[in-house]
Amino acid sequence: MTPLAGILPALITPLDAAGALNAASLEKLLERVYAAGVHGVYLCGSTGEGMLQSIAQRKRIVEVAARNSPPGKQVIVHVGANTTAEAIELAKHAARVEAHAVSSLPPLVGGYSFAEIKHYYEQLAAASELPLLLYYFPEIAPAVKTADQILELCAIPNVAGLKFTEYDLYTMLRLKQQGATVFYGRDEMLTAGLLFGADGGIGSFYNVIPELFMTLWYETLENHHDAAMGAQAQINEFITITCRYPLFPALKTILGWTEIDCGPCLAPRRERLTEAEAAQLRAELQRAELYDLLSV
Repeated sequence: MTPLAGILPALITPLDAAGALNAASLEKLLERVYAAGVHGVYLCGSTGEGMLQSIAQRKRIVEVAARNSPPGKQVIVHVGANTTAEAIELAKHAARVEAHAVSSLPPLVGGYSFAEIKHYYEQLAAASELPLLLYYFPEIAPAVKTADQILELCAIPNVAGLKFTEYDLYTMLRLKQQGATVFYGRDEMLTAGLLFGADGGIGSFYNVIPELFMTLWYETLENHHDAAMGAQAQINEFITITCRYPLFPALKTILGWTEIDCGPCLAPRRERLTEAEAAQLRAELQRAELYDLLSV
C-alpha cells in the first residue's frame, strides 16, 4: 500500500453563488497550502461539504485537485455517500485520476448497526483499487464507539488505517501498535496525537494557517517540545476565537481575506457570516496578534 503520512488539510471547497465549484479559487487554495509545504490534501470530507454535493461535482473537485497537486503530494478522497453504490463509484473515479487513497465516514443517515457499517466498509474496501482509510468520529457516527470495533474494522482487507477524530489517545496508540496508519483529526491536540504515534494530521484549520501546522509538525518530529507546544498554543488561540462564530462560514470568510473567494456554504449549513460578525472576527484575531499569520 502507498505510504501515507504528514500534514493534510481537510480542504474547503470554494463554491460560487449557485453552489457550483469555483475551480479557479480551488486552484488558488491548492497553491496556497502547497506553498506552505503540506504533504497532500483530503478532499470532499465534512469540511469540504462533500456529502452536500452531487456525485458529478465531487468528481470534478477531485479532478481539479489531482491535476493541481505536485508530484509526491498525497491526494486522499473522501467517498462517503448515502449508498454503497455511490461510494464505490466515487472510489473507482478516484483511482482513475490517480489519487493515493480513499476514505469514508460510516453511513450517517439511517441508524445503521455496527454489523451494517462493517458490511459497508467490506464492500467498499473490496471494490476499491486504492487503500481505504476509515473515519472514526464517534460524535457524528456513534455506532462505532469501542476500540475492539475499530480494530475489527481495521482488519478488513485493503483497509490501511483511519482518520481518528477523538480525544482518546490510548485507543489511538492501540491502533498504531496493530499496524494501522493513523491521521489524527483534532486540530487542537495535534502535538499530542503525533507524540502518541500518529502518522500525520488531517484538519480544517490547516486551510487558513497551514504554515503554523507545518511548524508544529517539524518541531514535533525534531523533539523540540517547547517549540511544538508554542505553535500548538497559537493554533489553539486561533481556533478558540474562530469557533465563537459558525465554523465553516468563518473559515470561508478568513480565506476570503487572503483573496481566495470561497463563496457560501451549502444548506443546511448557514451560508455566510454577517458583515458585523466578519468585522468582529477580524478584530479579535488582530487583537490576539494572529491576523498577520494569514499573510505569511
